[in-house]
Amino acid sequence: MHWKDVDLDRRNLSVAQTLEETKAGGLVFKTPKTERSRRVITLPAIAVDALRQHRIRQAQDRLRAGLLWGDHDLVCCRPDGMPLSPRKLSKTFTALSRRLGLGIRFHELRHTHMSHLLAAGVHPKVASERAGHASVSITLDVYSHLIPGMQEDAANRIDAALRAHLDR
Repeated sequence: MHWKDVDLDRRNLSVAQTLEETKAGGLVFKTPKTERSRRVITLPAIAVDALRQHRIRQAQDRLRAGLLWGDHDLVCCRPDGMPLSPRKLSKTFTALSRRLGLGIRFHELRHTHMSHLLAAGVHPKVASERAGHASVSITLDVYSHLIPGMQEDAANRIDAALRAHLDR
């Protein structure tokens, strides 16, 4: 992700590119696969605060690197400003996760985020948009078992509607 795709004042980021590591070992920026994959995501305030702090640390790295800084405008990069290898990032994250007792891989963060959103009662359409799913039906097919009390909620709503009608 590039800093130009992050608006800290508006608390959002635009998913405009992906970084792919090719078999030949080269890193290539690409446009996301689908139109829905290209999206704007609203950030929680705590993430905005963390990104502001990260930007300060990155500016310090840039000063230390001087002319050696690879100016790619990347939010996450090596200490010299060059792109991080997705494979190396994944391995490093997994090792840190194990050391902290979390047992989660980098790729699973997206699924974890979706699970927490739905368990917290966020509307499936909103969760689907954040994930960049082609449709909300994909989100519901994969994650609906995580939405708490759906059957109970449906029964309670029908009960309330019927009682309101009968009490007239």
